[in-house]
Amino acid sequence: MDLYEHQARQLFQDHGIPVPRAEVTRSPKEAREIARRLGGRAVVKAQVKTGGRGKAGGVRLVADPAAAELTARQMLGTAINGHRVRTLMLAEPVDIAEEFYVSYVLDRASGGFLAIACAQGGVDIEEVAAHHPQAVARIPVDRAEGVTSAKAGEIASAAGLPPRTADVLVRLWQVLVAEDALLVEVNPLVRTAQGHVLALDGKVTLDDNARFRQARWGDEDTEQRDPLETEAAARGLHYVKLDGEVGIIGNGAGLVMSTLDVVAGCGARPADFLDIGGGASAEVMADALSVVLADPAVRSVLVNVFGGITACDTVADGILAAVDRVRPTKPLVVRLDGNNAARGRAILDARAHPLVEQAATMDGAARRAAELAHTA
Repeated sequence: MDLYEHQARQLFQDHGIPVPRAEVTRSPKEAREIARRLGGRAVVKAQVKTGGRGKAGGVRLVADPAAAELTARQMLGTAINGHRVRTLMLAEPVDIAEEFYVSYVLDRASGGFLAIACAQGGVDIEEVAAHHPQAVARIPVDRAEGVTSAKAGEIASAAGLPPRTADVLVRLWQVLVAEDALLVEVNPLVRTAQGHVLALDGKVTLDDNARFRQARWGDEDTEQRDPLETEAAARGLHYVKLDGEVGIIGNGAGLVMSTLDVVAGCGARPADFLDIGGGASAEVMADALSVVLADPAVRSVLVNVFGGITACDTVADGILAAVDRVRPTKPLVVRLDGNNAARGRAILDARAHPLVEQAATMDGAARRAAELAHTA
């Protein structure tokens, strides 16, 4: 679960990380009052769970309370990268001397965490990482040891950060541990002209598996979630919306990720993907197809299943149940292999639905789904 910036900021404050004064509102009139309380000038920041807010006009400096109200009226209700702006945060402006980037992130390859830091923070950090990777320090963090003062000094030194940022690095690690986070990020962490170190922006991603320990966040994320993601979650399905044209269904995260890569290699872009997991019933398969086919961007669907716990004949029954339920107008390419694959293929052959065709291999299925998406 991703937190909004103002929620991440509250966590930072709770753990002793300095942040500028700020307040949250959904009202233009209240924005005027908040700006007045902040001293007149304010930074108005759209609260959406997506990057690139600044370049999209979602972060603006206003000179007085009247401008704050006008800006709030202009921002509220607009969309940034497909995310509707319903909440604003107004923050006290600061006189920035230097900007830095710091974060801790789960490194799935090693099963541990990485500290990532750079002395060049701000909106162009991605370009810095792409064109000057040597400027970005990546330091493994031992989970048992954590980030001590000595470790924080090592991270700061490797990234070229001022020594006074070490305290923030220690406290940021405390946020990650105490809040069951997979990612904590400050961009930018700044040194002001007065010499203070402040976190101006923050991103925190919590581990969904630890929600029972983090119940205070409730379901705040649902209003910004894609409607199909919300529907899939209600059905107990793992669904992610992307921006392409081929819908992808598979069983198991590894197989689904491989399928995404193969489809991209065939010159098409995944529109979404859905992992039905192991032991999926016909009802689960039908639900999965219903969700994927409901996306208007989908031009073709690739179902790639390797039967282990999940039997391919059960998957085939689910596909036909979904076809009967949603009456699709988009073609489906199905690749079944493994447990009861021959029987599953026979079930689909017997029905001979005009929109369902089969492929013997994953590469062949991806190639055909790409072709169908381009000709749809």
